[in-house]
Amino acid sequence: MAKSAECGVVPQAKATVEMKRELERMVNAIVEEEDYTVEATDHAMGILWALKDLKLKAVMKPQELLGLDNFCFSAVPPPPPELRCPISGELMKDPVVLASGQTYDETFIQKWLKDGHQTCPTTDHVLPHTLLTPNHLVKKIISKWSKEKTSEMSSAEMEGGEEYVEDANLQQFTTLLERLSSSSLSDQKEAVKETRVLSNRSPSFRARFQDAIPQLFDTVLLERANSYIDLREDLVAIILNLSVHDSNRKLVGETPSAIHFLIETLRNERIETRSNAAAALLVLSTLDSNKHIIGKSGAIKPLIDLIEEGHPLTVKDAAAAILSLCTVVENRAWAVTLGAVTVLTKKVMDDILIDEMLDILAILCSHQKAVEELGELGAVSCLLDILRKNVSELNKEKCVAILYTMCFSDRTKLREILAVESACETLSNVAQTGTSRARRKANGILERLN
Repeated sequence: MAKSAECGVVPQAKATVEMKRELERMVNAIVEEEDYTVEATDHAMGILWALKDLKLKAVMKPQELLGLDNFCFSAVPPPPPELRCPISGELMKDPVVLASGQTYDETFIQKWLKDGHQTCPTTDHVLPHTLLTPNHLVKKIISKWSKEKTSEMSSAEMEGGEEYVEDANLQQFTTLLERLSSSSLSDQKEAVKETRVLSNRSPSFRARFQDAIPQLFDTVLLERANSYIDLREDLVAIILNLSVHDSNRKLVGETPSAIHFLIETLRNERIETRSNAAAALLVLSTLDSNKHIIGKSGAIKPLIDLIEEGHPLTVKDAAAAILSLCTVVENRAWAVTLGAVTVLTKKVMDDILIDEMLDILAILCSHQKAVEELGELGAVSCLLDILRKNVSELNKEKCVAILYTMCFSDRTKLREILAVESACETLSNVAQTGTSRARRKANGILERLN
């Protein structure tokens, strides 16, 4: 009875009033101060979440409340900014990467693009293309964050002493850095393992690491990582975790030893570690300045090799990293020179990850040598076959876009297309039923044929 009184109407009403006052104070501070902090917005969001919970509890029927835990609703901290969609402000369900390198919830960015926008909502830069790439890393992080927040609601687990550091202690951080440079292998391994756990769980810890990233890549530690697989695996995971933080992304990208370390890991480590290395390069490549650095450092060839190898754990991240890197013209040229077109086309013909492979081919075919290779590999008939299959409208759009580029770069391909079109009317069907872009491209090819 005492417990139900604590969670009763009067205490809830009092809590609501207090939270509304606090929210008003926070909102006024944010509106009036130009240089307001992220913490202030997070605090305001937390209050809104708590008010929403109280409101839901007030309007729910008694039988609906039976499935809820018997404790008072409290202010639940909102997701960290990197896990929220910049458009909706909500925790992302299906994070995807736009051509600008920004990540959005697929539902909201698709609506933005369907409304006719040709720019990135965050940067306001014109988009070179509107292809969306699944951000598997952010999705994994969101899943982990959700599980951790659920477990935090259990006081029993909290009292059990689970190590979860939200506000990194400065003294603890300083001690950890000293141990990372320890001459003792066992102590160094333990410090790296602890850093991996903290960098995975705590956003504040990731932010605090900004000034200490070079210490992760001192000569002694890297030499040991080359000899001990477990140490290399932990270091790769740390780079991936730290790179989620925007400021760290630039610092890691501008640390040559870090990029070379990831590239070497792509070549000769066990598959889980190689997957993390590919994912780390994908995250780092979302920053434009890093695209140039990563490309010049020689990452493209081992990423192509991972795609050709085709392991389920690595191929998607490797393809997404290549796609991101190839938004830069010189990286596109290197990818073509290093044999990407052959590898990607074979994957399409084998019906393996067609979405991802077509995304990359659609970018690469702006290079003349790529068009020539596509023609030699028999890509025209392959793409026309895909158009006749029951595939997504987006994939049909990509196929038509590639064919369109091929036709206008190599007139000899028109005869091959004309022979198939006369028999099957493949492009004519797309011109009537495809997306607006697919219809436009298909009509362009048909006009060329006529």
